[in-house]
Amino acid sequence: MANLNDYWVHDLSPFLIQFPESPLGLDGIRYYGLAYLLSFLAAWLLLRSYNLRGKFKVNADERASMMTAIILGVLVGGRMGYMFLYDLEAWMNNPLLFLRVDQGGMSSHGGFIGVFLALIWFARQYNCRLLELGDVVCTLAPIGLGLGRVANFINGELWGRVTTVPWAVIFPDSPARFNALSTLYGPDPRHPSQLYQAGLEGLLLLLYIQWRFWFKRPAMGQLAGEFLIGYGLLRIAGEFFRAPDAALILGMSRGQFYSSFMIVVGAGLIRYALKKAQSQP
Repeated sequence: MANLNDYWVHDLSPFLIQFPESPLGLDGIRYYGLAYLLSFLAAWLLLRSYNLRGKFKVNADERASMMTAIILGVLVGGRMGYMFLYDLEAWMNNPLLFLRVDQGGMSSHGGFIGVFLALIWFARQYNCRLLELGDVVCTLAPIGLGLGRVANFINGELWGRVTTVPWAVIFPDSPARFNALSTLYGPDPRHPSQLYQAGLEGLLLLLYIQWRFWFKRPAMGQLAGEFLIGYGLLRIAGEFFRAPDAALILGMSRGQFYSSFMIVVGAGLIRYALKKAQSQP
């Protein structure tokens, strides 16, 4: 049994500001929602910076439309992806669960699909090159991925696997153990896997993608492919420290299984981008 005195017990509030009573049913300002807000604000500022420095020309009106499409893609795709990929049976029994965003449940893989569809619409609407859009948007995505994982940690959700490393955290809401005599033990110390993933999928991927975007000139579409491969590999690595939150598929967690397809798609996209670049003068 873990000694509670040996490890930090997670006691963070999910609220930045909590309302005692609200006639509108709002319970407060949550860090999770704030993470989305800050991510979208950072994306808007980066797009503005790209335009000012000639990296990606997009005027204010186009930028507003692009951000609206991205936001809808993230929110609708993320929620639908979670219901379809992680909680399909409950969704089929009650389709209105899709609207219960207050109960949580967002999928990054679903968000990627939603953003991809949003970019297709934007490319057709404004006569832009889809591959170029993909390269630009992939430079924004790690910010949201990283902040989202930090918010997961603050919420005390998506715990890591049981461990005894010195920096392990005891999450009070994680499953408790019972011995053979049904004596209740406290929750085990676990990896703060949310922070691992924030560093891998967020910070590390952001630094790499931004370096490639500013200082290298990959073929159009290649950067998006590198992002998909990078995210897939880093997500798979991070999942080894995370407790599975759904049934395994072929011995892999849902996150690892779905991320493997992103690696395949990313490799195919890089191959297509390079062949297309070679065929053009």
